Amino acid sequence: MASASVKVLEPTVDVITGVYRVVSTVVKVQTDGREELYNLSQTIRDFVKTSGVRAGSVMISSLHTTCAILINEWQEALVHDVKSYLASLISKDEYYRHNDPAWSDCDRHNADAHLRSLMLGTNLTLQIADGDVVLGEWQSVIMAELDGPRERTFRIQAMGI
Repeated sequence: MASASVKVLEPTVDVITGVYRVVSTVVKVQTDGREELYNLSQTIRDFVKTSGVRAGSVMISSLHTTCAILINEWQEALVHDVKSYLASLISKDEYYRHNDPAWSDCDRHNADAHLRSLMLGTNLTLQIADGDVVLGEWQSVIMAELDGPRERTFRIQAMGI
């Protein structure tokens, strides 16, 4: 069994004083296809900068059960690979009770989209430091449309000082 080398860094103490804020907004995105990925990073960064929160957290929540929020690298080839991977894991053509009129009243036949969203997740919480979202060099906030095209709604909330 391999053992990992773990280095614990000295804690950083950010002394920021001020009024605790909670600032929220709703964002709507009109999607173009049934399964698409959209980079929301700049939208999130812009909101945090205008929120006035310098240190705290920001939450991004999809208000839909067939639309996910995730973090990954925003790169064209990888976007293609993510879509292919999701299709291979959860096929649209499988039998699902949710799509069967004998079991469900849903006429969209979108059980695959529900299952993909369940796997990916519908919300994220990120840190805010120095008035900006903390993301790694290659990380982006990505919205996954899994049952479009539709208008999608997200709630973004920044909290902190």
